[in-house]
Amino acid sequence: MKKKTMIVLISAFLLLSAFSCGGGNKANSTSEQSEETAVNVPQFDADSAYLYVKNQVDFGPRVPNTKEHVACGNYLAGQLEAFGAQVTNQYADLIAYDGTLLKARNIIGSYKPESKKRIALFAHWDTRPWADNDPDEKNHNTPILGANDGASGVGALLEIARLVNQQQPELGIDIILLDAEDYGAPQFYTGQHKEEFWCLGSQYWARNPHVQGYNARFGILLDMVGGEGSVFMKEGYSEEFAPDINKKVWKAAKKIGNGKTFMDGNGGFVTDDHLFINRLARIKTIDIIPYNQEGDFTPTWHTVNDNMEHIDKNTLKAVGQTVLEVIYNEK
Repeated sequence: MKKKTMIVLISAFLLLSAFSCGGGNKANSTSEQSEETAVNVPQFDADSAYLYVKNQVDFGPRVPNTKEHVACGNYLAGQLEAFGAQVTNQYADLIAYDGTLLKARNIIGSYKPESKKRIALFAHWDTRPWADNDPDEKNHNTPILGANDGASGVGALLEIARLVNQQQPELGIDIILLDAEDYGAPQFYTGQHKEEFWCLGSQYWARNPHVQGYNARFGILLDMVGGEGSVFMKEGYSEEFAPDINKKVWKAAKKIGNGKTFMDGNGGFVTDDHLFINRLARIKTIDIIPYNQEGDFTPTWHTVNDNMEHIDKNTLKAVGQTVLEVIYNEK
């Protein structure tokens, strides 16, 4: 609410004084203010992210209940600790679609944990026990390496964590690595297929967050963000639950020249970790995932070809830099 008469007269007098005494420096003053308020967004290093992807793949398939899974989990928690995060390991026994007890581990790295203003960045770190989409039926029971489907999103987040440790954005950041995402019923399973068979780690976290009463302004999930030539459209559930966050991210991508990678169109609906985070935790969360309206993921999806040969540093860079642009411009 404004007070009128006296404030207007005083303001007019001050304005005239400014023009008569210092008008010649107005342009310089405005320029200096713009420079002071410009946000310095760190540069995402695609070579670094690629190495974090490779380091995960070098463990082999990271399927729950295997020694490779345990070893990779220790590596991820150690990396987050090395990058200055407050690390929380959330262990849980989760029941798979066929009754298998999965020894799962969600790994959370928090920056500025005392801040109530937060952004959550998600990716799943486990891999599929079956290459059930492989063209060769002989490979259907072979665990996948998951270079793109799993390791790429985590690799991008580890690079973001490294940069956040060097230069903190204004909001607190939580890097949340979710487990048991990809243990959903295989295509050859003859029983009933249900969406809740997937994303067991995110369902657990959404019901039992690592901090009691946890909330975030919004969340961004990265899934399969390293595939060669990948294009990202606005995923269906993301548009349903968080259209404003989609708009924010795609606008940022266009601003920094990634408009060809982030196409401003609607993709299909994907049952992914963000669906349960939206439904159960009620945190507006989007999914950056290469999925189109025809129902196609990348060609290596759930095949034995999901390996390092098909990881593209340009895709990692486009996604990672876009996420950085968003989180560093949030006030």
